[in-house]
Amino acid sequence: MSKFSDFNFFGYKALVRVDFNVPLDDKFNITDDTRMTATIPTIKRILAEGGSAILMSHLGRPKDGPTDKYSLKHLVNHLHELLNIIPSQNGGTKVFFADDCIGEQAILTASMLKPGEVLLLENLRFYKEEEKGDEAFAKKLSKLGEVYVNDAFGTAHRAHASTAVIAQFFDTDKRMFGLLMESEVLSAEKVLHEAEKPFTAIIGGAKVSDKILIIENLLDRATDIIIGGGMAYTFLKARGGKIGNSLCEDDRFAIALDILEKAKQKNVSIHLPETSIIADKFAADANTKDCPSDQIPDGWMGLDIGPKAIGVFSEVIRNSKTILWNGPMGVFEMEKFQNGTKSIALVVAEATAKGAFSLVGGGDSVAAVNQFNLADKVSYVSTGGGAMLEYFEGKVLPGIAAIK
Repeated sequence: MSKFSDFNFFGYKALVRVDFNVPLDDKFNITDDTRMTATIPTIKRILAEGGSAILMSHLGRPKDGPTDKYSLKHLVNHLHELLNIIPSQNGGTKVFFADDCIGEQAILTASMLKPGEVLLLENLRFYKEEEKGDEAFAKKLSKLGEVYVNDAFGTAHRAHASTAVIAQFFDTDKRMFGLLMESEVLSAEKVLHEAEKPFTAIIGGAKVSDKILIIENLLDRATDIIIGGGMAYTFLKARGGKIGNSLCEDDRFAIALDILEKAKQKNVSIHLPETSIIADKFAADANTKDCPSDQIPDGWMGLDIGPKAIGVFSEVIRNSKTILWNGPMGVFEMEKFQNGTKSIALVVAEATAKGAFSLVGGGDSVAAVNQFNLADKVSYVSTGGGAMLEYFEGKVLPGIAAIK
């Protein structure tokens, strides 16, 4: 593979796999353009050096071929705006759209593309072959460009035609990660393989079953693991606590106890919330009170970590040199139950300001950091939820392996 920053794109047509899988409202307005803005530096670098960029992406999960709702044509105007925030003297970057990702029109438009111009191809998933990792489909896509750049970390864990199979049709010096993918991989590797101790992993979310592999993999790396969110109650009940109507996976008790035992053997401190904010129903207008997490009365449920838990968790985070955060501490979508997640976000930012390296990954924790305007106060915010999770589970990601 080539290093993106070492490659000269002058005169090349770069075929770039981006992750433009952005949420749209019912009028096709983009409600969160994070994934688009994240890859703009890669595109601009290619254009600035005298290359042209052919962008391919998926959007949503179309079931039956081409569907207007999932067409990438809805993103063209916004892409044009993002690339022309600072317009150049020649009228700015031109963005063209091909209403197919393979076939004659795509081939013709790509062949006519001039240096400094951008072509956005139609949704890759309008073809079933994309998700099947079909080699013939990947080969057709590869014919559109002379250099392959993968900048879609969000899909790096999928062995799809455009992310994993296509790379083989380019010489090793003509395939590479884009700037976003490079920084994602570097940040993840820094935490997984070069973490300065104390290393604290903050793992939240609803289910233990979703996070078993990541916790087990971190037992060999972290010094402290903080467990919050709904999954904490499975651990608390497994230890004999009373958790009322709190979320719980009764079939995971053996795994929870096994994790606690392994942590003890490996000298890893696992921190469960000592207190919870409990509610008499799952609603914004519920009655609430602070309560020990293992003494929750029947009819009540834990929906956030309590002040004592915040205090203990904050102290651990403040003393850390490396912090990985994946998953919220409670139902932060409801204002009444967002204090725990917000407090943890603030203390992660505080530790970062004092020199810790902090990586936030996974949809909900990223949403929380953005909601509390702290994205620029942590070291790195990952754009790839599922990909980041699988990377920390110790899995080989096909999109990374194909380039390397």
